[in-house]
Formats: sequence, C-alpha cells, structure tokens
Amino acid sequence: MRREHAAPRTARRRVRRPGAVAAPRVAGAAAVTGAGGLAPRLLAALDRFHAARPWDHNAHYHRAILRRLPRRPGPVLDVGCGSGDLARLLARRASAVTAIDADPGIVARAREASPAAAVTFTVADALDREAAPGPYTAVTCVAVLHHLPLAEAFASFRARLAPGGVLVVVGLYRETTPADRAVSLLALLANTAIAWAKHPVAGTSPRPLAMTARTRPAQVGLAQIRRTVQEVLPGARVRRRLFWRYVLEWKRP
Repeated sequence: MRREHAAPRTARRRVRRPGAVAAPRVAGAAAVTGAGGLAPRLLAALDRFHAARPWDHNAHYHRAILRRLPRRPGPVLDVGCGSGDLARLLARRASAVTAIDADPGIVARAREASPAAAVTFTVADALDREAAPGPYTAVTCVAVLHHLPLAEAFASFRARLAPGGVLVVVGLYRETTPADRAVSLLALLANTAIAWAKHPVAGTSPRPLAMTARTRPAQVGLAQIRRTVQEVLPGARVRRRLFWRYVLEWKRP
C-alpha cells in the first residue's frame, strides 16, 4: 500500500501510497488535476523541474499527524504503510505499531528498511478488518483513501478504533471549484520553492522509495468527501491543506 495513487488491481483493492503520494508522490505539476488552468507547456516544464528535484509531499505531513495523536499512544494502526516511513516514526512513541499494505513488494522493502523498529508489517487489504482488527488507540492513513470506497473505508477505520481512539487521515481530493484551483496555484508556487530549497542542483538526489509507486488522480471533490465524512464519522474535522491534500481528524466517542 503505497500512499497515494497506486492504481488498484481489479481483483484486489490495492492501496499504495504515493510519496508526495499519489498526487505527488506526485511531485510534478502536470500530475495535478486542473493545476489551476495553466498552459500545458508550462505544466510540462514544471513537471521536468520537479522530476529532477523530488520531495515527498506525504512525508511533509508526517509531523502534523504525530501532533494530532496522544503523546504516548497505545497500539497504532497505519493503513497503506508503503515503505514504512510514517510507521517508523510512530514506533518511537507508540506501545506497538501494526502497518498494513496490499503490495507484498513494498511491505518486504519496508521490513528491510526497519530491522530495529518495533513495527509489525503485514500484507493486507486496507478494508480487511480481520487482518488488523484492533482495537487501536490511533489509526493513520496517508494518501490511500482515493483508492477506496470512501464510506466503506471510514467505517472500517471506525470499527478498528477503541473508544476515545483517534483517526488521522491525509487524503487527496479532486479540484472541482474555483477555490480548489486558487489553492492549487498557491501549492504550485510553494511546491516549486520548496523543491528548489531542498535541491538547488537538479538531479543530485535520488527519488525516495516512498515515491516509487504508480500514481492515480483523486476522483472525489472535497465537498463530497466532507458529506461522506459527516455521514460515517459525525463530528470529524476536514481541513484543506496545501499540496493537493486534506487532513481529517476524528475521535471515537
């Protein structure tokens, strides 16, 4: 399960995280739906620029996820763990971390990269509750939901949480409104500035493992996501963020 836009198989729901993840694991501007209506030639130039200066949009939000969790949580579930970057951070604080992904290859690589981390990496479908039934004090999910049926995924996460448990999701949404496109333009500017700051010289940094998954654009707009959230997770907060993402927070009663 790599975070972000991994194209799902028809026989099995695969959740892959794209590093800037799907959308950005998708770091290039041309990968962004609409991109504020910019000319194709400019988008292509920006895409080449970012291909030579990769940085992980998903990892950008890892610290924000940690801030929304208890300081010392009990068992935590990371859905669509990909290469395990977030799971390893969670393991520094949680009593135990279970990380699941539908991609056997990326799970194997996550295990190789985490020999000393207190993380149990498991090959499992995101919606397979039997594979990781819980209950968990926290569930995290980054750049995975756009691969799944929203309502079913939210219900699955809710069922795995213990009372008082926290769900934190970083997801992608489709641009459907003028506000979406305005924020996208701001994100393009910020994306370019950060890429330049991180990699002043093009082609000097390898593409992170977390950004190697195939990507898939989000199909659902933010308004529909919010409606579905309130139906399944009443009281949850959904906030638009830069880099074509939103952050969802919910605490189970």
